[in-house]
Amino acid sequence: MSHIQGADFEKEVLRSEVPTVVDFYADWCGPCRMVSPVIENLSKEYAGKVKFVKVNTDESPEIAMKFDIMSIPTIMVFKNGQVSSRTVGAGPAAMYKQKIDVALS
Repeated sequence: MSHIQGADFEKEVLRSEVPTVVDFYADWCGPCRMVSPVIENLSKEYAGKVKFVKVNTDESPEIAMKFDIMSIPTIMVFKNGQVSSRTVGAGPAAMYKQKIDVALS
């Protein structure tokens, strides 16, 4: 799972050929640390089908503002350059899987 910022966002997420899961987080965020291993496991499960990236909102505030990230963690799934789903707060793996599966269908 790669960490991206700034100009890489458009190339890695908006122009991606496959659905992309974006984990908006910050190092100081407790719930972000709770959800991180869940997202990491999903990235292995969906390897080759879905791209997973992390965006540190402290390092890339312009991306966070563009997508109205008000609370973290926020997990967004992008498909064909558009937001397919948005989840605010930590949740179970099954919830993220359901949203990823919708983007894959």
